[in-house]
Amino acid sequence: MPPSRNDAAPHRTTPHPSHGGPGGALSRDGTTPRFLVLLGPDYAGKSSVLAELRRARAPWRLVSVDDTFLAPEHALIGRLRRDVVRDVAPHDGRWSPDFLAAMVHTAVVHLRDQLLDGDPRTPAVVDSYYYKFLAKCRLAGVPDDPLLTWWRSFPRPGRVIYLDVTPESAWRRSREGADLNPLEHYGPRPEPHGFARYQTDLDRLVREEIRDLPVTVLAEQADAARTAATVRELITHELG
Repeated sequence: MPPSRNDAAPHRTTPHPSHGGPGGALSRDGTTPRFLVLLGPDYAGKSSVLAELRRARAPWRLVSVDDTFLAPEHALIGRLRRDVVRDVAPHDGRWSPDFLAAMVHTAVVHLRDQLLDGDPRTPAVVDSYYYKFLAKCRLAGVPDDPLLTWWRSFPRPGRVIYLDVTPESAWRRSREGADLNPLEHYGPRPEPHGFARYQTDLDRLVREEIRDLPVTVLAEQADAARTAATVRELITHELG
């Protein structure tokens, strides 16, 4: 099935503020680099697509907080993400939602910094940007203000490429829950119903966050290489 344009989306519960404040920073030469965002629910295949793009020596900067994309001097970001999953997310009575958001904030700001600190003449593809982090924080009970509102003030991408996947397919890709972490499902343990409910809610909130942006939805495909090839065509059309 070909990609589709997203012309209608669910109603946004919180509008975008102006993005010219402290979050809407510019690169060193006073401009915002051209960039788009690769987005999707858990196990939509973003990591596989990014890996394929890197192997193909894509002419764009690839910005991600996945360990394989982090420079050695930024290994702290990977450690913090693992610590959040292991020590914070499973113990919601021990840590407040605000603390969870403060920890996640490190990854979000790192993505923004990497976007702005690179060569502004080279377009970038950003993995999820703040959208997925924000949706997961909302599902964890984090209030919209003030931190999430600040994230929404960050520079806006020229387009979002949204990799669609059904909860049933995502469950299979997670090895039927064996690979899940507590920020990917409802309930104390992974099980199909709690995973499907969480992923449905995550999809809804993410689409709310991007409803005012140009979005191309790429229907689920079984072959990762074919998905990567389609994404590459879309990025080339958008960024050149």
